[in-house]
Amino acid sequence: MERNFAEITPELAELAQRSISSYCIDPALYTTYDVKRGLRDVNGKGVLVGLTEISEVCSTQIVDGKSVPAEGQLYYRGYNVRDLVRGIRPESHFGYEECAYLLLFGELPTKEQLAQFCALLADYRTLPTSFVRDIIMKAPSKDMMNTLARSVLTLYSYDDAANDTSAPNVLRQCLELISLFPLLSVYGYQAYRHYHDGESLFIHTPEANLSTAETILYTLRPNKKYTPLEAKLLDIALILHMEHGGGNNSTFTTHLVSSSGTDTYSVIAASLGSLKGPKHGGANIKVIQMFETMKKEIKDWTDEDEVSDYLRRLLHKEAFDKAGLIYGMGHAVYSLSDPRAVIFRSFVERLSIEKGYEKEFALYAMVERLAPQIISAERKIYKGVSPNVDFYSGFVYSMLDLPLELYTPIFAIARIAGWSAHRMEELCCGGKIMRPAYMNISEHRDYVPMDER
Repeated sequence: MERNFAEITPELAELAQRSISSYCIDPALYTTYDVKRGLRDVNGKGVLVGLTEISEVCSTQIVDGKSVPAEGQLYYRGYNVRDLVRGIRPESHFGYEECAYLLLFGELPTKEQLAQFCALLADYRTLPTSFVRDIIMKAPSKDMMNTLARSVLTLYSYDDAANDTSAPNVLRQCLELISLFPLLSVYGYQAYRHYHDGESLFIHTPEANLSTAETILYTLRPNKKYTPLEAKLLDIALILHMEHGGGNNSTFTTHLVSSSGTDTYSVIAASLGSLKGPKHGGANIKVIQMFETMKKEIKDWTDEDEVSDYLRRLLHKEAFDKAGLIYGMGHAVYSLSDPRAVIFRSFVERLSIEKGYEKEFALYAMVERLAPQIISAERKIYKGVSPNVDFYSGFVYSMLDLPLELYTPIFAIARIAGWSAHRMEELCCGGKIMRPAYMNISEHRDYVPMDER
């Protein structure tokens, strides 16, 4: 009889309970031994574990010798992301490729350098022969992040220099992955919806002249059509998600695993595993699900009292998933504002008008205004709370008619550029394998023979 791999038998449940009971560390001991849980101190500031030149996340400023909360700023290689986004003229090129070049090579490209870089990415945007049939189409997963990670690990088998960690070879591997992530993600989704949902199968061959954002929309939609504003907004989303300092969980994973000396494919697969988590890259899914529930339960979306009451119910674990959270609000680093959310907001409003989502945008804007006030009144917080980039990104993806299954993979399509830069930085500047300390607090015991237990 074929075994059900998902079955939890009574015997396994008993073993699990026995296992759980063996993990009982007293939370107070973390304070006793001054352990920085989550690699953060009691004020939420990250423990310094490395140096980087790739990006900077700023949330405070020094006033009278003291660090105080400030409007958030994000810099890529010293350039404010706000200025990078402003520099992308609506009638000209897309910005993701330009920023990827900046992250990888440390300088903004000239027109000729950017054209050469885009041509190189276009040339790399070709999967090995029969890869789609033999890998992506077989045993498609319902989780696109797992599909993406599996595809990345399988590409190792097609690379004759997979274990070569020299800078030229790793750069070549990274550029190929940056180029291929849109195809691996979208094709994985197309296979899933065909085999699991019975939908028609579309495998569109990408056009060489398209940007990364355009390639996503072109290969995803049956008719390959999209508006200029749709492509531009997705391009902005990719820029805002492509990098966020060395300390975020998936990028730290990139540094950590790279420090062991392993191959690029193993490193990126590990980073994908990190990004998949709902506390990291999967957060925007929770936001969109929360708002879908909110829209059903709130009768009048324009009634501030009714919206405020629902937000309080969320905090009191009485609504949505009863987790006590207003998803999309607050960030581990930012306090007064998340610059990515601020930049995103004006573009989101424009798309909501084009797509007929003005009422939904008004609801988002109301929650954006009310939630910080309600959270501050209900809970003691050590710093300000404001919308993070996930607050609007899920809404954008829904307006673009992107399937929920691709929300986190699109984050990965963006962040692979940042991971690549950090992998190169670790290989060039790191040198030592990362090995932080854990303190053992269990008592030593004498061995007991089996017949005496």
